[in-house]
Amino acid sequence: MDEVGAKPETAREAVASGEVRMARATARRISRRAIEKGDVLAVARLAGIQAVKRAADLIPLCHPLRVTGVDLELTCAADRVRITARVRAFDRTGVEMEALTAVQVGLLTVYDMLKAVDRGMTITDVRLLEKRGGKSGHFVAAD
Repeated sequence: MDEVGAKPETAREAVASGEVRMARATARRISRRAIEKGDVLAVARLAGIQAVKRAADLIPLCHPLRVTGVDLELTCAADRVRITARVRAFDRTGVEMEALTAVQVGLLTVYDMLKAVDRGMTITDVRLLEKRGGKSGHFVAAD
């Protein structure tokens, strides 16, 4: 594990996103809230938020951080659910892993809730979109 004790505590922020592609009929069922397991987007939002708090438990050598805020945006389009996570902390290392973990666990939750309906779903395009803070400064992913 990297030594971060001498690094200054600063405001950190990371934004990540990803999506689950699915059949159009599946997305329509999400929009109509016609999934037997419940409200897919609400459950996935909670799962993503919980995952932020567990990133250091799930990823070897990942530092536990003092997260100060999490925003998860979930949108259901014609053939996909997209999740965007924004994670903030005031700490000595960045929150990229927390943002990516929120997205992945949220997407896995969508998949789990829909697997009986649509086995052809694909989790895709998970990536870091932006990060702020720390020595390396501001990063924005190229489109």
